[in-house]
Amino acid sequence: MIENLFKMGLGLFPRPFLIKISYLVRPLFRFFLKGNTYTDPIDGMSFKKFLPYGYENQRKNVLSPSTLSLERHRLLWLFLQNETNLFSAKHQLLHFAPEQAFYKRFRKAANIDYTTTDLNSPLADVKADICHLPFEDNSFSFILCNHVLEHIPDDTKAMQEIYRVLKPKGIAILQIPQDYSRKTTFEDDTITDPKERTKIFGQYDHVRVYGMDYFDKLRSIGFEVEAIDYTKKLTSAEIDRYRLSQHELIPFCTKP
Repeated sequence: MIENLFKMGLGLFPRPFLIKISYLVRPLFRFFLKGNTYTDPIDGMSFKKFLPYGYENQRKNVLSPSTLSLERHRLLWLFLQNETNLFSAKHQLLHFAPEQAFYKRFRKAANIDYTTTDLNSPLADVKADICHLPFEDNSFSFILCNHVLEHIPDDTKAMQEIYRVLKPKGIAILQIPQDYSRKTTFEDDTITDPKERTKIFGQYDHVRVYGMDYFDKLRSIGFEVEAIDYTKKLTSAEIDRYRLSQHELIPFCTKP
């Protein structure tokens, strides 16, 4: 029953409202789904199962009842903790469309000077267009922009702005939904029906499906780019327990 109510809420309410209401319903999720089968590495809590997620083609057992993290969030968290100095060195962190799973943890970190930005999110410190950022050049040592660029018509301009505000030797992780079987990115503005767009692009408000040329596009902006499969460092048992997508690639970008 709790899964059906959650699915109904995803379809009925706008994302900003869902973010606000989630603070009230998460204690219920934690109570009814508590167990020992799956673990959210972000907060260490375990559950008998995770929640489903998706507007049309739902993925089962992927949404953490406690942090509301998805596969990509948990993979990124493990990578940030184990492979970067984000939590140990002094950083100026810019976070686009901040995810709840990370927000309070970054805000509380004593070593992180944390700035959030978005046009609509109630968690944003700065309301701004990613294509016209109100920050000076070379302002941030670390940037997170996760599942944002697929919504942006002029993603080239957005990438240029991210590059501009990133400090030399800074790190930017720019996750996107990506079709690894597709060599080139696909866009078609003539497809206007929301259901058709959801079928083709994965979500009605996505403007493209990124292919493997995404990494080359980032390089053309000036970034040095690694496509990192962090799940190769994890066991199959860890991948299952944390509910990760095996072989998902993390776009790890640095500014020379």
